[in-house]
Amino acid sequence: MATDSEAWTVGRLLKWTADYLKDRGAEQPRLDAEVLLAHVRKCQRIELYTCFDDVADESTRNEFRELVRRRAQGEPVAYLVGHREFYSRDFRVTRDVLIPRPETEFIIVALQDLAKQSGEPQRAWDIIDIGTGSGVLAICAAALLPTANVWAVDCSLAALEVARENAAAHGVADRITFLTSDLLAGVPAEQMFDFIVSNPPYIAESERAELPRDVIDHEPHIALFSGPDGLDALKQLIAAAAARLRPGGWLLYEFSPPQERALVQEIARHPELVAATSVPDLSRRPRVLRAQHR
Repeated sequence: MATDSEAWTVGRLLKWTADYLKDRGAEQPRLDAEVLLAHVRKCQRIELYTCFDDVADESTRNEFRELVRRRAQGEPVAYLVGHREFYSRDFRVTRDVLIPRPETEFIIVALQDLAKQSGEPQRAWDIIDIGTGSGVLAICAAALLPTANVWAVDCSLAALEVARENAAAHGVADRITFLTSDLLAGVPAEQMFDFIVSNPPYIAESERAELPRDVIDHEPHIALFSGPDGLDALKQLIAAAAARLRPGGWLLYEFSPPQERALVQEIARHPELVAATSVPDLSRRPRVLRAQHR
């Protein structure tokens, strides 16, 4: 953003930055530019469209320039601004948690659909979110199913602290039990569940070199990788569901589309469970596994 005779308006800043980030490989350069500038100006992104001709002062330009520099070096926008939208709600994120992604929203869609189909949407469901991270699944479940009892577990104390803060911000902290636990190891053995939901790690170790640098260099690896084929945590979740779901209960978790066949085969190894049709994402690829306890 070299100084010249032309004023640095909001519109000009956005255009210059979008071109700059595009040249450096950003997948959504215009969106990145808008989110960063809205953060600096402390406004909603949509508000930028009403002030394209406003001249940005020096303080704004300096703060924006620094964020753009870091984004060009690969830092994720969500970590730079400290929050991310998920299911039309805003969540705080830090480098201790995975950045929420749109694909994970389909778990919430499936959860709501199954609760409605039960004919008892106001039932006091027992729901657990395994590997809660920023808490998006647990918090959305508590908000959308207000009679549910929700548990949120994670092996990371730092992640649980972020989840607690988000739950308080969304007014559901009093209805969520937060617990440090590796899968269900720390959950009382007598506690059974109607729904087990999770966005577990499912990337194969062999795929490290294929990940974009903003993921591999910045997001927590414990939330990304799961053994040689990416299936370790997924198989553990299936076993946990067989043991801890009530009859008629559901396991819902995200996976990579090429893993679907192996996961259906894994479910077949547990006679307590029946595989149901996977939920597709916006690209019509299978994204959320559904398995029901007999």
